[in-house]
Amino acid sequence: MSELPIGAIADTALQAAPVAKARGYWATVGRRLSRDKVSMACALVLMAIFVAALIAPWLGLADPYQGSMIRRLRHIGTPNYPLGTDELGRDMLSRLIYGGRLSLIIGILPVILAFCVGSSLGLVAGYIGGKINTAIMRTIDVFYAFPSVLLAIAISGALGAGIVNSIVSLTIVFVPQITRVAESVTTGVRNMDFVEAARASGANAFTIMRVHMLGNVLGPIFVYATGLISVSMILAAGLSFLGLGTKPPEPEWGLMLNTLRTAIYVNPWVAALPGAMIFAVSICFNLLSDGMRSAMDIRN
Repeated sequence: MSELPIGAIADTALQAAPVAKARGYWATVGRRLSRDKVSMACALVLMAIFVAALIAPWLGLADPYQGSMIRRLRHIGTPNYPLGTDELGRDMLSRLIYGGRLSLIIGILPVILAFCVGSSLGLVAGYIGGKINTAIMRTIDVFYAFPSVLLAIAISGALGAGIVNSIVSLTIVFVPQITRVAESVTTGVRNMDFVEAARASGANAFTIMRVHMLGNVLGPIFVYATGLISVSMILAAGLSFLGLGTKPPEPEWGLMLNTLRTAIYVNPWVAALPGAMIFAVSICFNLLSDGMRSAMDIRN
């Protein structure tokens, strides 16, 4: 019997062996996250709110600025006003959906800006170390020493009321927190073998941080920043409630809570609707962040 050549035997073995699909880290994270029913439900709720706020002008809603003293403080379920009306007779459904635009922007944009600034500062401080680490982290500690609420109120009060100033103040509040996390994660990664190999190959510090370290530290920082969105939503609503954020007559959930507080004894359910929206979005971001943290934990 003639023997098969080595190449033919190898080809036969490859065809007979099951082909295992290589799964990348992020593909595995996405697969594990998709199996988390709570996280997926929260993601669907957030997506529905985002889409509704985005396409609000095409939903055929009432004018969120047009009021009427005749129809003020209508109850939930009133014909043509499914969620009632506010203290000036404006449609609550329309104002809640349009208000989601400002509330989400003021709540999410500061975290995105703080994520970019804080990650960069933490990466530099954690990798270079020494006097640069000391200078950055001690400066960060000055801001980190103040409670978030008081710091946001102080900065907004100094800058003045307005959407832009609210975003700036909240960004300053969150930069120290993200910087601390980024510096801690970077410190744990900088002495690993792949970083030492890149350093031994002659790569400069910027290349090592950008190519070799950035992708390994962004995951934990991103998960932490996602959890801060719920805090940012509450702080942004608090600033508007205190008159340091959005100005009337713009629809914004925190400002709506402020203007409806006088109607809480007359129509409490309508007055509670903006607070319910803030709570729903905040809890969804919190639960989604927890699901992402569990999905990215390789020890599980």
